[in-house]
Amino acid sequence: MDLSLIQKDILITLISLYHQHSHPIKGDDIAGIIKRNPGTVRNQMQALKALGLVDGIPGPKGGYHPTAQAYKELNIKPTDDAAEVTISRNGIPIPGVRVTEVDFTTLCHPDLCHSLIKIVGSVRNFTIGEEITIGPTPVNKLMIRGEVFGRDEIQGALLISISEMTSLPKKSIRHYMSSPLISLPPDATIREAVSICSKNRIHGVPVIFNEELLGIVTLTDIARAIDAGQSLDTPVKNIMTHDVILVPEHTRLYEVIRRFKEREIGRVIVVAEGKPAGILTQSDIIRVFPTL
Repeated sequence: MDLSLIQKDILITLISLYHQHSHPIKGDDIAGIIKRNPGTVRNQMQALKALGLVDGIPGPKGGYHPTAQAYKELNIKPTDDAAEVTISRNGIPIPGVRVTEVDFTTLCHPDLCHSLIKIVGSVRNFTIGEEITIGPTPVNKLMIRGEVFGRDEIQGALLISISEMTSLPKKSIRHYMSSPLISLPPDATIREAVSICSKNRIHGVPVIFNEELLGIVTLTDIARAIDAGQSLDTPVKNIMTHDVILVPEHTRLYEVIRRFKEREIGRVIVVAEGKPAGILTQSDIIRVFPTL
């Protein structure tokens, strides 16, 4: 059957939202995403319903959901185990949109690298000239950053000029952490903490007692204590930071990178079998992935 552009736009957005939320989608939500009048969307929904492409659910919690015929019509496989590949703007995923295919169009050009990004969702979410990020992809953890320079409403695709493309490391953090772990007991003094940081060229030392992590003392903690007039003989347990992020050793590095950015932290303690085993810092990550 021949669907109009607005019908395809509505149907693709409905499928994308339904895939994300697994409940009936209201026409007003679709209208907001594709930037159309809600009344227009409701009228088109009735036409799509007559074509057997959507079903309507009445009631306050009702809405619309796509039929199997809708997936067939748009040549989209309705699989439950499909990985989500998002598009982000300023680090925030764009709702109602996911990537289905990435085609490189000028990969071998010495100065340009363009790509055609096919999406499920409305291309009307994007404006020419804006910067977006695609990924990470499920297998090779590819991250693509670039500028939108074209929109193809027929294919449901974006044309982007790629500025940066990186495959995130997939190994677990135990391959990148610093180990054995340099630590201090809670009764160690600020003087000892300064000495161990200077000797090992590090900016923070975990405080451990009986293999249990109590906190971490950083150069910032030390500077704050000295500025407050505390003696160099003050125990580190009095000035240490108690809120320390613990991460299991088998966690993938790219997952920890996300935590560093979200929490604005400089280090995490790596745990093996419930005990502190190493430390991973921003410096460790930069050595592995210099473009971060």
